[in-house]
Amino acid sequence: MKVVVTGSLGNISKPLTEELVQKGHSVMVISSKAERQKDIESIGAKAAIGTIEDADFLSETFKGADVVYVMETLASDSFFDQNVDVVAGITKIGNNYKQAIQQSGVKRVVHLSSIGAHSDKGTGLIAMHYNVENILKQLPNDVSIKFMRPVGFYTTMFPFIQTIKTKNVIVSNYGGDEKEPWVSPLDIAATIAEEIEKPFDGREIHYIASDEVSPNEVAKILGEAIGKPDLKWLVIPDEQFLDGLLAAGMNPQTAKGFVEINVSKFSGVMYEDYYRNRPKLMGKVKLTDFAKEFATAFSKG
Repeated sequence: MKVVVTGSLGNISKPLTEELVQKGHSVMVISSKAERQKDIESIGAKAAIGTIEDADFLSETFKGADVVYVMETLASDSFFDQNVDVVAGITKIGNNYKQAIQQSGVKRVVHLSSIGAHSDKGTGLIAMHYNVENILKQLPNDVSIKFMRPVGFYTTMFPFIQTIKTKNVIVSNYGGDEKEPWVSPLDIAATIAEEIEKPFDGREIHYIASDEVSPNEVAKILGEAIGKPDLKWLVIPDEQFLDGLLAAGMNPQTAKGFVEINVSKFSGVMYEDYYRNRPKLMGKVKLTDFAKEFATAFSKG
C-alpha cells in the first residue's frame, strides 16, 4: 500500500514509518524540514517537504495514497510563545486535513487524537482534539476514519527531571494512589501500523495504553531507577501549579489548559470514556521499561 505519514521523524512517526517500510509498504513522510530528507530516505521512505499548515500541499501529497496517517502539531516552542493560540492553530490544521482528504480522494484515514477527546468540556487543552475529531467527522461517509486515542505519554514525565533535581520531588496539581493509564510512543506506533493493515469500516475509536499505574507508583518506580528510592509525588494547589508554569514562561492559555488537564485526571472526567472502552490488550512497554530511559535522561540532565 501507499501510505502517507505526517509528523516527520517524531517519537511516533519514525517507528511507524520504519515498521511500515519493513512490511513492504511504500511510505511518504511529510516533514517541514528539508534537512530531514536524507534521514527519511535512509530508512526506506520518500520525503515530502512542506508544512501541514498548507492545505494545497497536503492535497497534492495525499493524492494516490491508500491510507493517510494524520496528526496535529505546532512548532516546539508554541507553548511558550505568548502570541500563539494553540487551540486555534490545531483546529486550523484539522480543517487543512479535512480539505486535503476531500480534494485528494483518500478514503482511509488514521487520525492521532487523544484520550479525553470524547468531550469538549472539562479536559483543558484536550478540547482541541475533540474539535479536530469532529471536523474530520464532517467528511463524506465513504471516508473511513480510525480515531486513535492514546493515553498519557510516558515522555511527558521528562519535565519531572527538573523538579526532582531542584526539589527532590515530583510536583503536580494532582496525584495519589488512583491508577491511571500511560503509553509509550513505540506502542502507539505499533498499534497504528497494525490498524493500517486491518480493514476500515466507517468511523472507529481505538484507545491505546501500555500500563496503568498511580502517581505514587510512578514516583516509586522512577525513584528506584534514578537511585532515589524515597522520591515522592507532591500535590500542590491548582493556583500554585499555574503560577509555576507562568513563571517558566508558558503561554497563559496553554498553562491554564495544562492545569485543567490535571484537574480532569483527578476528577475522572479525562478517563471516563477510556474505562468504558478500555483496550483489550495493553502495549509491551511498561513503566519499568520506560524508567530505564528516564534514568538515562536524568543522568544527562
